[in-house]
Amino acid sequence: MTQIEQARAGVITPEVEAVAQAEQLDGESVRQEVAAGRLVVPANRAHLAKTLEPIGIGIATRTKVNANLGNSPLTSDTQCELRKLSCAVQCGADTVMDLSTGEDITATRQRMIDAATVPVGTVPIYQVAEQLDDIVDMGPNDFLAVVEQQARQGVDYMTIHAGLLREHVPLTDRRVTGIVSRGGSLVARWMTVHREENPFFTHFDDLCDIMREHDVTWSLGDGLRPGCQADASDEAQFAELRVMGELALRAWDRGCQVMIEGPGHVPMNQIEMNIRREQEWCHGAPFYLLGPLVTDIAPGYDHITSAIGGAIAAWLGASMLCYVTPKEHLGLPNLDDVRQGVIAHKIAAHAADIARGRPGARDRDDALSRARFAFDWDEQFRLSLDPETARRMREETLVETDGVRYCSMCGPKFCSMKNTQEIRNSRKD
Repeated sequence: MTQIEQARAGVITPEVEAVAQAEQLDGESVRQEVAAGRLVVPANRAHLAKTLEPIGIGIATRTKVNANLGNSPLTSDTQCELRKLSCAVQCGADTVMDLSTGEDITATRQRMIDAATVPVGTVPIYQVAEQLDDIVDMGPNDFLAVVEQQARQGVDYMTIHAGLLREHVPLTDRRVTGIVSRGGSLVARWMTVHREENPFFTHFDDLCDIMREHDVTWSLGDGLRPGCQADASDEAQFAELRVMGELALRAWDRGCQVMIEGPGHVPMNQIEMNIRREQEWCHGAPFYLLGPLVTDIAPGYDHITSAIGGAIAAWLGASMLCYVTPKEHLGLPNLDDVRQGVIAHKIAAHAADIARGRPGARDRDDALSRARFAFDWDEQFRLSLDPETARRMREETLVETDGVRYCSMCGPKFCSMKNTQEIRNSRKD
């Protein structure tokens, strides 16, 4: 049985128990969340048999961060992507997605799965498109075969744009940026040429059967997510979201776990409404957001615009944030872009966890604050999200650390914490 089927049967699996321990929750409460569909444990049986360390994604657990990796037809190779994988996990990524669209997709994915201790996701239509001269040549069996292959390899969750219907495509005509999802645009083109319904929608039950066999978690893709502020929260986006909610119920009925993907580019004042609609229309299924980016004018800094929106969204109930790197909209991220993207979104996720009062969320902050007041620089670096950068920045102006009770901004005379300690000591006397 799948994780959700066992949870419904009252079984606390080893994976659920591992999630409970990591989240400082009891196993029974985690089991209930999984049974209700509010929490997923992406854990393909094949990956579990190798290196996977299970995690939980849902409203009851700390906010997770996903890092998108993968080569492109123009740049990168398998070794480069494996280095990015290592960097992303070291910086705190809770899941990774292999979005390769270049050569050796299957081999690259297998090596990533074999190396990853975190869940690995994919977008299967990318491989289908790479194998065909034109996506319009795709038959339903072509897609089903790729999903089956990836499931057997050990992919833990798959993004499939099954909620994008033929009737939704004309709703994007007045958009500034049209259909920005790569997968969504491929599905829309197939439907337009064939004048037929989305094959992922018509073959949804067949896909569920494959997912259930391997316990692959659905990530219902938002093929019509907005790609700019002007297109946010429009009729096309919400028409697809309603269908995704209906498909979530069908997937649950067939014993599959489900996440819902969300936008995109959304002004800050619309984030709460987007979260509330997903929670209502998709019956509490975990919401997995790309950002949202809260402004469109920051190419080169979109990891910041995304982290701002992500912090707000996670505070309001989003379960996982898909990182955005400084290279978003500009090119394939390099190693440093991956690091910056993960760290920015770990900050956003952690800030939301503190605001939501999740168990143990503030422990690390309090420990770092105590180390800061004690001028214990090594402990500050150890507790920080990016110790290497914190240490480098300090040592750029003050190489010595032992016994130095100030930083280069204030110096010994103006250091407020040093002065506070002297005030307290004098009051004791």
